[in-house]
Amino acid sequence: MTTPEWAQDAIFYQIFPDRFARSARNPNDNLTFEDWDAPPTPHGFKGGDLYGVTERLNYLKDLGINALYLNPIFASASNHRYHTFDYYNVDPLLGGNEALRALLDAAHKKNIRVILDGVFNHASRGFWQFHHVLENGAGSPYKDWFFFDEERLSGKKHWGAYPSPHEQKQLHHEDSLTAIGYRAWWNLPALPKFNTQSPAVREFLFDVAEYWIKFGADGWRLDVPAEIDDDSFWQEFRQRVRKANPEAYIVGEIWHESQRWLQGDQFDAVMNYVCTNACAAFFPGEHLDLRVAHQQSNFRNIHHPIGAHEFADRVDHMMNLYKPEITRSQLNLLDSHDMPRFLSFASGDQNSLKLAWLFIMTITGAPCIYYGDEIGLDGEHDPFCRKSFPWDEHKWDKDLLSYFKALIALRKKNPAFRRGDMKRLWSAHGVYAFSRSFEGKTFVVALNASEEPQQVHVTYEAQKTPRAVFGSASDISVNGELTFTIPARSGVALK
Repeated sequence: MTTPEWAQDAIFYQIFPDRFARSARNPNDNLTFEDWDAPPTPHGFKGGDLYGVTERLNYLKDLGINALYLNPIFASASNHRYHTFDYYNVDPLLGGNEALRALLDAAHKKNIRVILDGVFNHASRGFWQFHHVLENGAGSPYKDWFFFDEERLSGKKHWGAYPSPHEQKQLHHEDSLTAIGYRAWWNLPALPKFNTQSPAVREFLFDVAEYWIKFGADGWRLDVPAEIDDDSFWQEFRQRVRKANPEAYIVGEIWHESQRWLQGDQFDAVMNYVCTNACAAFFPGEHLDLRVAHQQSNFRNIHHPIGAHEFADRVDHMMNLYKPEITRSQLNLLDSHDMPRFLSFASGDQNSLKLAWLFIMTITGAPCIYYGDEIGLDGEHDPFCRKSFPWDEHKWDKDLLSYFKALIALRKKNPAFRRGDMKRLWSAHGVYAFSRSFEGKTFVVALNASEEPQQVHVTYEAQKTPRAVFGSASDISVNGELTFTIPARSGVALK
């Protein structure tokens, strides 16, 4: 087996550190932060930190979480911290390296794994080696770490790290290499792109990856790894990381089918946005808000709600893309910091979210909850999908929270949902039904996204009439086939 065993049993919880929880333990009293409950802004800081995460581990454990995915935590001048300027130090606003040490130790005592966000395609204009070149031009020994314009290196033109209005206009029409003097990710001046063909850069990034695994992190989520278009880079990355910890989990942020990276020599899994897209198009039904969907470029192929049959076809395709052990390790998610929250896709309709989470929690692959979804947090595209977690329980949807807890308990109790064979049974009239079978035990899961009760007929070999172990169904009978009626906009798991 090439994927870590624990990942197949993981219930992940994604945390945006600046927005999850503040702690009095972090000495930031003299700093000015945005009000915690005010709407988030693109550049503002709320003051969440890693000590705050540590202090909320009991909440996460009670929810049923056994793995955390943290958005970037290293020193950076942005609230999302994808602009890294020091890869060996946790941002002091998050509590520094001591806070990560405390979090890892406390999480591991509770059998909770922690994976970090690795931003290895680009650094920031505050990164020391990049700044060294801006100061010294061709004389800098770091000039090969990035892609620079020769005229700037020789001092014939000034750098455009902070572009003038004219240079900003040029960035809309030409490559950043000529417009501002260096190649930047998506032409964003704050994000100079690493030259990963440089041996010095490769060794630096591999050492960073090893360092934090040896420090105690349980794996890496890799930011835009497809933009390092070099299989050998990721093959060596995997070798170095897995040598440091043979059970480290490596998951890439790739928004499409990813066979190239999932051959067993690079990543264990990808963030399964193929699944996300299908769920967003099916479960909301008539509640789908296309305006919100189109705020996110990767979802602009959602032009209308899809029916149960098309959804089932997409699921079948998705489940057959990779080897079984890879599929069992996929990071299945409904939303993230990079897209509107699922509730906002669904115009606030909670039944849509419940249906989608019943699906995510009972299919093959590791589910990942975006912080706050379990209490009804909504939010359209960035920055509104990055709201602060409201720790005032009066603001929580307790019914939704109970639903999430029960679903997580169902998955953790029954290995069939984590390792069982998955088979399509029914896809008609807004209902999708499938089975999960493992070690002689079979579950039937049915999801009714329509606005009416629906009767379902599926092949069922057992003679014993199953009962609902989650949700409800009526008129359950077995006579050569299993027949039952499922209420509108609801789901059921039968055993």
